[in-house]
Amino acid sequence: MRYDVVIAGAGPVGLLLACELCQAGSAVLVLEQAASPDSPLKRLPFGLRGLNAPTLEALDRRGVLDAVAAGQVLKPEKGPPPPGTAHWLSQPRKLGGHFAGIPFALDNVDSGRWPWRLPSPVGTQMAVELQALEAVLAERAQALGAVILRGAGVQSVQMGTDEVQVEAGGQAFRGRWLVGCDGGRSTVRKQCGFSFAGTDPEFTGHSLSVELEDPTVLSPGRHTTAQGMCNFNPPGTIALADFDGGAGHRQPLDRESAQALLRRISGREATITALHLATTWADGARQATAYRRGRVLLAGDAAHVHSPLGGQGLNLGLGDAMNLGWKLAAVVRGEAADALLDTYQAERHPIGARVLDWSRAQVALMRPSAGSRALAAILADLAETRDGATYLAERVWGVGQQLDLGHTHPLVGRSTPDFLLVDGRRMGELLRAGQAVLLVFDAAASLCEAVDVERARILSIAQPAVDSLGLSALLVRPDGIVAWASDGADAAGLARAVQEWTSSAGREAIA
Repeated sequence: MRYDVVIAGAGPVGLLLACELCQAGSAVLVLEQAASPDSPLKRLPFGLRGLNAPTLEALDRRGVLDAVAAGQVLKPEKGPPPPGTAHWLSQPRKLGGHFAGIPFALDNVDSGRWPWRLPSPVGTQMAVELQALEAVLAERAQALGAVILRGAGVQSVQMGTDEVQVEAGGQAFRGRWLVGCDGGRSTVRKQCGFSFAGTDPEFTGHSLSVELEDPTVLSPGRHTTAQGMCNFNPPGTIALADFDGGAGHRQPLDRESAQALLRRISGREATITALHLATTWADGARQATAYRRGRVLLAGDAAHVHSPLGGQGLNLGLGDAMNLGWKLAAVVRGEAADALLDTYQAERHPIGARVLDWSRAQVALMRPSAGSRALAAILADLAETRDGATYLAERVWGVGQQLDLGHTHPLVGRSTPDFLLVDGRRMGELLRAGQAVLLVFDAAASLCEAVDVERARILSIAQPAVDSLGLSALLVRPDGIVAWASDGADAAGLARAVQEWTSSAGREAIA
């Protein structure tokens, strides 16, 4: 059987992409190297992941946010977080996040700086367990028709003009398109000759689950030391940053070597009586110079890697999936030319580059040097100000994210506001069909007559119930990004925007 799309990797990015493609009618095969989705590294405490506003909005727009929220780590009605949860999440003052371990407080954040964000039940951040998130997405993907084959990691790829042949798990598969979502050491990326440029690591990160003879020897929280950084979350979850140029990455640790490492980095005579789990990571920051080569595309860590500082990596990858999904599905259906896929690179590569620099900046503050300590102290002062906290929140939560779509309206390229309509539905609910949405707020006949809605395959809704933000009309892409907006009765502009959207050759002009 030849599939429309073969996806390498059944992590959250590959699974969300499978959901997007299957919802749009594509035949999808997902190949996963691991034989089982279960892993201690995906469960708490190591499996803790933070979801930001764009991710939460995407999950809401596909109707799975409630299922994901059911497994969230922090719930107000359940009291304190479980043992091992990140220390900054356990503070008595409500914190909105951190930058290189420097927290900012929620009460310092001025949400009025983002006037396009209307009141919504969708929040700006949520802590979840990675394995629980994957389970929700896998269930949805399979319900929509995706085939998930586990124990079948990609071994080789042959790129053709009309299809891609993939060998995985001793079997051969064919697809019209192949998307590599197979992680930082992506076989797809290597096999298909993608360039992966960036900077080498400065440190090795060690995550340990241990039993300590005397936990009081270590102070809870994140602490800079003469050798790096030590983050202790009682009773036995420890993260260490060893500025060794990444030499310790993927090097096995036993109890004695873990203890020696802990004592050297923390500067404390801590004694480990049992080592339950140890894993490493590094801060190398690299990005594929191109996200597409012929019929092969990259998404998630296969397209970009960086340190997990600040929890941006998962959100960046899920954003890739939302951006690529509707575009690739339109190409598969023959409703758009291949050129539409070039907008995936144009839109997502700059966002990935910004995240890599965000990660590098945090590493600069963590270095065990007097200069870095001085900079960190200044940033801590700024984080306590209203302007500083709001800036950090905008970046950490992703609420300021905007694509450059070449239009002048300030809302174009942003995530659509969650408009409340007269019939009680929210904008997020309108997007659950995975189609573009046209909102006409101004009931003027000139606007309503400007568009043949049935031909456009666009859902048209009039007159929101609460706040239209002064808009007369806007066109929202299937991924929830505003493609066109107008503050006046611009019938000609509306007709032109919809015509571009429905044109196979012209859709990339408004993508």
